[in-house]
Amino acid sequence: MNNVKQIYDMIVIGGGPGGYTAALYAARAGMSVVVLEKLSAGGQMALTEQIDNYPGFVYGVDGFTLGENMQLQAERFGVKTELADVFSVELDGNVKEITTSDGVYYGKTVVFATGANPRKLGLEHEAEFVGRGVNYCAACDGMFYKDKTVVVIGGGNSAAADALLLSKIAKKVILVHRRDTLRATKIYHEPLLNAENVEFRWNTVVTELLHNGNKINGVNVKHLVTEDVSVAECDGVFISIGRIPATELVRDKLELTEDGYISADESTKTNIPGVFAVGDVRTKALRQIVTAVADGAVAAFFAEEYLAGIK
Repeated sequence: MNNVKQIYDMIVIGGGPGGYTAALYAARAGMSVVVLEKLSAGGQMALTEQIDNYPGFVYGVDGFTLGENMQLQAERFGVKTELADVFSVELDGNVKEITTSDGVYYGKTVVFATGANPRKLGLEHEAEFVGRGVNYCAACDGMFYKDKTVVVIGGGNSAAADALLLSKIAKKVILVHRRDTLRATKIYHEPLLNAENVEFRWNTVVTELLHNGNKINGVNVKHLVTEDVSVAECDGVFISIGRIPATELVRDKLELTEDGYISADESTKTNIPGVFAVGDVRTKALRQIVTAVADGAVAAFFAEEYLAGIK
């Protein structure tokens, strides 16, 4: 239990790659740092069995191991990790107050690294077959489907970008969208329509995930006008219907975008001095481990600059 009113230089909320990089850089700069994580190191990354696009690992690395190593590396330089749920935050003033299941923590700066969760379809077997045919990130998992058939569900920018990427890897891409045209920006339309291995299923939704007991092998697709149901055989499904940022704690405290992400540019600064946002929870063009890590380093730099100004 945290009973002593220690005031940390930095409190990091979330133990993913962005959070632990911020903690590592801050600790190496001589700052006292605590990371508050409710589950385990790595965040969403810890659920990924094989990561092949993070530099330095020739044969890839599983997300749990990478997250654990990031934690151990930060702790080597004095970072404390506390497993705790954060209930509320008070961010005004020179000392911020974070109320958790482990008591109240005080810090001069706060870094939000709470991430964003993929929006689920809510179908039976969806959670059960994650990593066995159900995917949420083409950039992360697309290479597992080289020369195979995949289904992409969605019609926005993320779905179009995923479908375009997968069209260069997979033998065939079936794009399932509930409307009769893409919602994605026009830049995606022409290359997708011209891709010979992309098949469009307009005005349709996936109603069932099919499997052989070990992995996904198809989906049931329902036409919203005719109500006809057909089977699309595939080796994997990419669900690309958006993400839900974990910003419940700051909904009335920090400036958010229309989509609910924390408004923070490449400086990672929010609208409150001394408060930063890193990784998937902030506005950004690309949400990947490597960009979250970059955010963490930037946040530590500007946190150090902020602390120099208030001392």
